[in-house]
Amino acid sequence: MPEGPSILILKEKVQQFKGKTVVEATCNNRSLDVSLLTDKPIIDFKSWGKHFLICFPDLTARIHMMMFGTYRINSHTAKPPRLGLRFSDDTELNFYACQLQLITEPLDDIYDWQADVMSDEWDSRKAIKKMKAEPELLACDALMDQHIFSGVGNIIKNEALFNARIHPESLIAALPPKKLREMIKEAVKYAFQFLEQKKAGTLKRNWQAYHKKECPRDHVPFIRKDTGRSHRTSFYCEVCMKLYE
Repeated sequence: MPEGPSILILKEKVQQFKGKTVVEATCNNRSLDVSLLTDKPIIDFKSWGKHFLICFPDLTARIHMMMFGTYRINSHTAKPPRLGLRFSDDTELNFYACQLQLITEPLDDIYDWQADVMSDEWDSRKAIKKMKAEPELLACDALMDQHIFSGVGNIIKNEALFNARIHPESLIAALPPKKLREMIKEAVKYAFQFLEQKKAGTLKRNWQAYHKKECPRDHVPFIRKDTGRSHRTSFYCEVCMKLYE
């Protein structure tokens, strides 16, 4: 599943379409009325965590890549796209295996931009307040909660917890304030490292915990376990990552 940094890369790549008018729109599962997009100019592209937003004058097309979503710029596959946009200069933008939704409300009424870890508006104090409202929340679940850490996925979760030396099943209420702030700092820090490494093609080779078998600090086997309410896989070291209960 693409995480926040990958959506930012997508947003950078599609800037060539800003200001262009859609002359043809298609949807292979009729999940949205594409006639509402035809003959409309794209006025902006935005992102909120894992949500990619194509902004038109009176509505927004929201795209969520889910687990296996992909896109093509000025090319297409043999399979019809979930959403295909064509422009008068023969350029095209295609999305596959994604979830679509049309938004007619103002985006500021829907999205908390301060929850996006890669936004200039990110507010760590607000994240702390949200976590403290759920004292039984586990660290692994807190980081994966898009209302608290929008854009954080399983890769960022694992790397941030390893860097902060926090066991994924630690209770948020049991974390010392300094450690809670460290977890937040590492999540945001790694999100931007993810972005740069993804652009450079070096993301996987720099993983310290995600899909690794041995702790690089203690040289003992990592525990691999589906943790928390999301049951997403965590990779952790029982020697250097402390369990706060």
